[in-house]
Amino acid sequence: MAILRKIKAKIKKVSQVKRKPKIARGSLKKIKAAKVAPPVEKKEIMGQQETAIGKTKFYTAEAPRPTRAMPQELPELYGQDKIVLQVRDPRWIHAYWEVTSQTYEKLRNQLKDEFYRARRILRVYDVSQIIFNGNNAHRFFDIQIGDSSTNWYIDTNGPGRSWCVDLGLLLPDGRFITIVRSNTVSMPIEGPSWVTDEEWLIPDDMFARLYGMGFGLGKSSPIGKAWQERIKRELFSGSLSSAGISSVASPTKKAPAERKFWMVVNTELIVYGATEPDAKVYVQDKQINLRHDGTFSMRFALPDGKQVIPVKAVSSDNKEERKITPIVTKETK
Repeated sequence: MAILRKIKAKIKKVSQVKRKPKIARGSLKKIKAAKVAPPVEKKEIMGQQETAIGKTKFYTAEAPRPTRAMPQELPELYGQDKIVLQVRDPRWIHAYWEVTSQTYEKLRNQLKDEFYRARRILRVYDVSQIIFNGNNAHRFFDIQIGDSSTNWYIDTNGPGRSWCVDLGLLLPDGRFITIVRSNTVSMPIEGPSWVTDEEWLIPDDMFARLYGMGFGLGKSSPIGKAWQERIKRELFSGSLSSAGISSVASPTKKAPAERKFWMVVNTELIVYGATEPDAKVYVQDKQINLRHDGTFSMRFALPDGKQVIPVKAVSSDNKEERKITPIVTKETK
């Protein structure tokens, strides 16, 4: 019997070790609830998002919404006295201006009755190859404009020239009072540039195809010459249309008969020199490139009148300077 009691005690001890501990029903519910994540609540407070996780709150700022800029209109007036000159083509320039009411009121008080009898004038100066001081223009011509005009197209009839324009009042006694003066513009020429460089030399036959010979017409063809002259006249007078181009370019159209006798005389001015290879050289205030040995050369058209071409060389350390100014006058009879 004692042996049987010992065996039962051992069995009871082993069963107690392997058996899981008993948990009360209420405690089990609490453990299951703890394993579930707490609910997340979001609230918007003054442009921010409040995120509550349990008892911890996190704040994240909302990204600002992009604002679309409204288009701004250009003002009609800027409140300043100014005239601006710009090039349209080798013959025409365009001027636009603004004169404030205060300026006109000042002139009215100064001129009194003469102000009402004065004419508003655009005085156009030929200032080619000179530094214009108001009195040294090669020539000028006047254009009468309306009192309310604010812009004007001007036919200079001078390709390759430089121009400056004054807006002013022409008094009954012939005096001209400048109100505003424009910038200076230089017109392009109607043909190829006269500035030549061995870097840009091309064969004659290629040149004939590139410029002024028409659509496949040879440079000696009278039709090609007629086409070139007509294009010049119509293009720079503003009357060229798409219909006009097609009628000129059509090979089925016959050009009017023209006399073959003609003559053209052109003149050029070549300016060349040399200095230190590392120097800087300016011709008419524009820097030019030197060759590796310090030599340079430039070609200019030589129209009638006085041509002033200042040439300045500055040493590489900017401590020395030399200036030579060729002045050439041409008169054609």
